[in-house]
Amino acid sequence: MISTWVTEYELMNIIRLKPILRLFLFIIFSVLLYSCGSGIVFDKNKTITGEKWNREDKITFDVKIEDTLLPTDFFLNVRNTTDYRFANLYLFINTIFPDKKFARDTIECILSTPEGKWLGKGISRLKESHILLKKGIRFPKKGIYRFEIEQGMRKEQLEGIADIGIRIQKH
Repeated sequence: MISTWVTEYELMNIIRLKPILRLFLFIIFSVLLYSCGSGIVFDKNKTITGEKWNREDKITFDVKIEDTLLPTDFFLNVRNTTDYRFANLYLFINTIFPDKKFARDTIECILSTPEGKWLGKGISRLKESHILLKKGIRFPKKGIYRFEIEQGMRKEQLEGIADIGIRIQKH
């Protein structure tokens, strides 16, 4: 039954308009979603088997860089368990550039306060930290960059580190 204030003709026009309205809303939503992108260039984590990181094991990431003008922020992702016995984590990061040049950095990641409160986020036994290493950097050359991450602690086998990763995002 049609209400007296909406005629059958008007109802047909409304029904015909629905697919057009849906298409219009879809286009608007798609444009907004695309323009408000996260700006992530690369974001990947690798799991450490058994949460035991051997000193000899390197975690490697190959990152294809195409834009050398884009300023980026470089983060290290660390996921540790509450079984991790230290407040910090020392890492060696080797960078192999597309022209095969090599750089090595030593990084200290602070994972807890001196009182033992974890700085990473998480409600279970896993705590996740995103540590800013470099802000506003530009990669000097296009091509594949290899990042090799090694644990630099004084233990042959470091227990309680579950994942290591890197994130590169627009500045």
